[in-house]
Amino acid sequence: MAGSILVRASSDGTATTVQALIHHPMDSGFVKDATGKLIPAHYIQVVEFAHSGSVVLTAFWGGAVSKDPFTKFSFKGGKSGDDLSISWVDNLGNKDSTTAKIS
Repeated sequence: MAGSILVRASSDGTATTVQALIHHPMDSGFVKDATGKLIPAHYIQVVEFAHSGSVVLTAFWGGAVSKDPFTKFSFKGGKSGDDLSISWVDNLGNKDSTTAKIS
């Protein structure tokens, strides 16, 4: 699922605000398709955000999170030009990651 992460990060000199959208089906395993057959579970389990090699947020998700989840948070530190890395792993072993510059 390469290229599934869209991210925007900006710093005001004190704190950095991060907004991330991850394109993923996030199927719980309890929903049926048009023929009445259950759609197998397929959801992100772990999302991690790191700044300068230090993890600033780890989220543990499950099937209750909606399709294409959006995350917004702030952390102290970070400055314009710094790298922010984002990665996720789902219950089927799929993974994706990207690095964005803080503006």
